[in-house]
Amino acid sequence: MRITMIGHSTLLLEGAETRLITDPYFGTFGHVAYFRLRPPAFKREDLSDIDGVLVSHSHWDHTDRKFLSSLDTSIPVLAPKWTSTVLKLKGARTVVPMTPWQCRAVGAANITAVPATHLARTVGYVIELDGVCAYFAGDTYHRPFMAEIGRRFNIDVAMMPVTTFRIPPTMGERGAVAAARDLHPTTVIPIHLGIQPRSPLLRNSQSVQGFERRLRAAGIETEVVHLREGEHWDSAGESASRAVATG
Repeated sequence: MRITMIGHSTLLLEGAETRLITDPYFGTFGHVAYFRLRPPAFKREDLSDIDGVLVSHSHWDHTDRKFLSSLDTSIPVLAPKWTSTVLKLKGARTVVPMTPWQCRAVGAANITAVPATHLARTVGYVIELDGVCAYFAGDTYHRPFMAEIGRRFNIDVAMMPVTTFRIPPTMGERGAVAAARDLHPTTVIPIHLGIQPRSPLLRNSQSVQGFERRLRAAGIETEVVHLREGEHWDSAGESASRAVATG
């Protein structure tokens, strides 16, 4: 499996025969309360040749209206059951409602929706593809259900938020360490790093580096791979590499 960071929580997951996009967001302005730090690595039209979309929740920085409305009706958009109507209003035409622990095959991938807790109705996803088990958390806090995810799946790579703001929409450093302890992933790819509050009062000093320091202090040997826009992680047996994407 190859995982390419497009930006923020938008990633491209590729197997030999299957391509998936998570939480699509290609806007460059941001929002009235947040600005986008860096533009996405690809344009919307560069990613039309995919097999499925995984949406964790319906917030503006995870659901790109122009991208969703441009998709062919043959491309399923997996989303929390409770947000199906919202996703259709945002342009998605083939919405597949998902509830926690429900499974769905998309191409060669087996996808399981898993619990998540956020400020909106949400789920995470476990993606099993080409012998790799990947966990996409979306926006979530650390909660006891993560231990259950860790028991049910042997997770090779976890894509999860590891930073937060003063009004926390996701896990901070401490929560991400607790999640890593429960999930037992071989590798963590931090996500939700593409926007920042416009007001300095809402920012704090938490960072990927702080998360990694806390991991080591807790005796957790999980590898942390911080992908910038356009970079990718490759699985190859027990080894992984990080490089600049070329397509």
